[in-house]
Amino acid sequence: MDKRLRIIIKYFYVYPPDINKTGNLMKSKQIYIFTSLILLFVATNFPQDLQRKDIPNKYKWNLTDIYKSRQDWLADKDNISKKIDEIVKYKGHLAESPDQLLDALKTFFDAYKSFSRLSDYASRISDEDLNISDNQALLQSASTLGTEFSEKTSFLNPEILKIDPSKIEMFFKEMPALAEYKMFIADIQRLRAHTLSEAEESLLASFGLITDTPVNIYNIFNNAEQPRVKISLSAGEKVDLTSSAYTKYRSTSNRDDRKLIFSSLFNNYSKFQNTMGADLTGKLKVDFVYAKDRKYSSSMEAALSSVNVPVSVYENLVQQIHKSLPTLYRVLDLKKKLLGVDTLHYYDLYTSIAKKVDMKFTVDQGEKIILDALKPMGKEYTTNLKFAYDNRWVDLMPSEGKKSGAYESGASYDVHPYILTNWNGDYESVTTLAHESGHMMHSYYSNKNQTYANSQYPIFVAEIASTINETLLNNYMVKNAKNDDERLFLLGNYLDLLRNTIFRQTMFAEFEWEIHKVVEKGEPLTGEQMSSIYYNIVKTYYGNDQGKCIVDPYIAYEWEYIPHFFNYTYYVYQYATSLIYATAFAEKIVNEGQPAVDNFYNILKGGYSDYPLNLIKKAGIDPLSSEAFEITMDKMNKVMDQIDQIIAKKK
Repeated sequence: MDKRLRIIIKYFYVYPPDINKTGNLMKSKQIYIFTSLILLFVATNFPQDLQRKDIPNKYKWNLTDIYKSRQDWLADKDNISKKIDEIVKYKGHLAESPDQLLDALKTFFDAYKSFSRLSDYASRISDEDLNISDNQALLQSASTLGTEFSEKTSFLNPEILKIDPSKIEMFFKEMPALAEYKMFIADIQRLRAHTLSEAEESLLASFGLITDTPVNIYNIFNNAEQPRVKISLSAGEKVDLTSSAYTKYRSTSNRDDRKLIFSSLFNNYSKFQNTMGADLTGKLKVDFVYAKDRKYSSSMEAALSSVNVPVSVYENLVQQIHKSLPTLYRVLDLKKKLLGVDTLHYYDLYTSIAKKVDMKFTVDQGEKIILDALKPMGKEYTTNLKFAYDNRWVDLMPSEGKKSGAYESGASYDVHPYILTNWNGDYESVTTLAHESGHMMHSYYSNKNQTYANSQYPIFVAEIASTINETLLNNYMVKNAKNDDERLFLLGNYLDLLRNTIFRQTMFAEFEWEIHKVVEKGEPLTGEQMSSIYYNIVKTYYGNDQGKCIVDPYIAYEWEYIPHFFNYTYYVYQYATSLIYATAFAEKIVNEGQPAVDNFYNILKGGYSDYPLNLIKKAGIDPLSSEAFEITMDKMNKVMDQIDQIIAKKK
């Protein structure tokens, strides 16, 4: 089964799309699960000592909507296994007639839909308490069936690919009912020029045994075998400076501690830049070999082709963000002023510009706030969301053994989506529920308005539907803040979100692009060169030469800390594009009202009925234009205007 996207954690640690070794390109609903990094840390830092049986039912999801009993699940598993065997009967016959192709695809997607539901139930009940072995057994059983499904249906894509395009067109004319699968077939056919012969594909697939070596080396070294620096903070606390400790302490209010933490971590990485450089160069060469063998002009073209995104989108992102650097420089000036420092340094960037405000919410309060905040989305949207809250689509409270973090799953197409979260009553709990609710409503509307074959949306648009909710929530919270301290806290957090996600992730994307280009030119690339390339990009983004923010020399080695570069190929740019588009859509909805909402439903209801760029365009923004960037930068400047007004008032 395609592991399209197992989990998304905002900002870092992302498991992106991949194609399994059989070449099966199925897009599983099960795996569109979304997690917030902020909540992940919060959820694992407070005790989950409640027993699930002691939590009121209204705070727990109701999985009987999927299956009434475990016996029903087991019976359905047997039926699905029989359906899978039915698909195999069509092997070698897809090109014989439009009837054969239609029957095969109907049988396949019917079985796939049933399997997604089966797997969804097993995953959800497993996550309720990871200590219950019977539930883990269900999950393992579903996984085994998924492997069988993938193996037995792996003939579909290659066989459809072999059908001549003119014959496919003739099939569509003779059998109008095939239109339901037009996107599925088109997605396979468009890769015709990049698909090799059966023997060549088999040979290329065999290299999969060794292509994971660079990422495996990095993960072992970075997470286990790298010698760690031990430091003493100003309060006397001894810290073993692991990656997680760095994340925890880098925002400390003590500036000397921040400086020590940054310099200690990255100077330690400097000792290994050539080893890490050789490892990353190996990964870049793997990317390019696969791209060339599949007749792509670059690794970027090959990576972006998975959802039919042209390289011009990536190029436009970097170009537009460079034009927008004055907005980032204003952020830096503001941070410098509010921190009260003569010179801003890179190690100051994670420190909040506002003191933390103790904001506590019950679940009922949080849900009401979200529903009020999302009123600009229209009554239909909030009515459906309230129905979801009232009818136990969300599992809210932490308990012993429950999976930490938060996610949404829309895998049960004929039922409804589910959210798992771990509510602890702070503002992050509210923002996380709002975020996951965006995913839930995306799944709800896509499932309701598209056939199963066209319901499974890609990540490129998924994060738009979730982050638009965060923007609207922030607007509401700022407007209804109790005092200026609360308002400043909310505005500061939102500004940091925009800076980190838009500018920082684009900076990473540009570095990834630059080092790929060196390899693709056939030039040597060392860790020392990577450090130089990275350092120059960071200095440009943060205005080092303009005196906006001093980027200390040891920041040159920060690239070694970022797992994306080693684990994935051209992925982080989507963080930036998603938030940029979402911010622009939110502003349009606030300013234009219902017409903008109606347009946005092209994304919410679109599923995979069209490619993501086309859906964004139908929703009212040309993704290749500067419009979304201009609206987003204007939003950032308005946020800073509000902060300036509060500061002036406080003085």
